[in-house]
Amino acid sequence: MNAASRRGEPVEARVADGDPRPKGPGHKESRHKAVLEGPDIRRALTRIAHEILERTKGGDDVVLLGIQTRGVTLARRLADLLERVEGRPVPCGSLDATMYRDDLRMKPARALGRTELPAGGVDDRIVVLVDDVLFSGRTVRAALDALGDLGRPRAVQLAVLVDRGHRQLPIRADYVGKNLPTSMRETVKVMLAENDGRDAVLLGPADGRPRHAEGRHG
Repeated sequence: MNAASRRGEPVEARVADGDPRPKGPGHKESRHKAVLEGPDIRRALTRIAHEILERTKGGDDVVLLGIQTRGVTLARRLADLLERVEGRPVPCGSLDATMYRDDLRMKPARALGRTELPAGGVDDRIVVLVDDVLFSGRTVRAALDALGDLGRPRAVQLAVLVDRGHRQLPIRADYVGKNLPTSMRETVKVMLAENDGRDAVLLGPADGRPRHAEGRHG
């Protein structure tokens, strides 16, 4: 996508409750502090890739499934890193868990993402779910429900770029790029070059109202 085509599109960034919000005219980037930049994100993903290989004994049976939206981008990056190390492609797909969420009635309608499984499916494989931010745990719970309708993996693991705490469900990531302590009055925005034109994790104030960890993402 060239620069001209990007100018007409809203730039999305992940906020604390997980809803992608376009940057409007009143957006003040200066209020947000970069806690990770591009090189930091690359190092975090490289470390996660090596941890996956170590824990799964070479990753022979690993399938990466990115949770829409930025989890898909991260899953593809991890697949590339794993292929560079092992010299063979790693199956990678995408998972949309929107219809499995328990808070659909409390959130505005949103377009459904795509669920795409690799050709070999997920049966008897080690599925690594990949997401950008782990917050309440509700997105991961919904993703597990969605995955259960797609097959029967041998095991399911979770990799996230950022764990910001405030869990509402007993869910823990197996691989974490950065543990980021936050308050409920802060937002965490993950920006990726493929989606936003820049790699960064930004921490900043919310809109003045306390956030509750019950959004679509987390």
